[in-house]
Amino acid sequence: MATESSESEEEGKITGGNPHLIVEDDLRELGKKAAWSVSSCKTGNGVSSLRDDNLETYWQSDGAQPHLVNIQFQKKVKLQLVVLYVDFKLDESYTPSKISIRAGDGFHNLKEIKTVELVKPTGWVYLSLSGTDPRNPIPHQPFQFTSREFITYSTVR
Repeated sequence: MATESSESEEEGKITGGNPHLIVEDDLRELGKKAAWSVSSCKTGNGVSSLRDDNLETYWQSDGAQPHLVNIQFQKKVKLQLVVLYVDFKLDESYTPSKISIRAGDGFHNLKEIKTVELVKPTGWVYLSLSGTDPRNPIPHQPFQFTSREFITYSTVR
């Protein structure tokens, strides 16, 4: 399955993006089962704008960096894929340039499991946590969590 995403010369960078959201039938959207929060936001541009399936609305942070999106699950879940829509052409300097995904069983012990640099991305960006997603050319970055420890909390930055 070809996309417009591409890997630059350096590993861990994504340029481009896919104009269409493509999700395999065997994957389920788990975001609805989580409690979402953000480190800061401008009025009218908070979590509801981040999660509303409308590409015209968006989360806009309002404070010092780092800007964080916290996703907390009640039960342990195994996440395979994180998908973000970003538009450098529209947002320019407000577009994230680095995404850090951390997981753990509490905020006190989050461990970074994936870091990706985004270079002027426009479209859907796929961040595979399983290492097997053909839409993302970045190789799997292994992390060590047993199924008991895996994910209760995740942070996307």
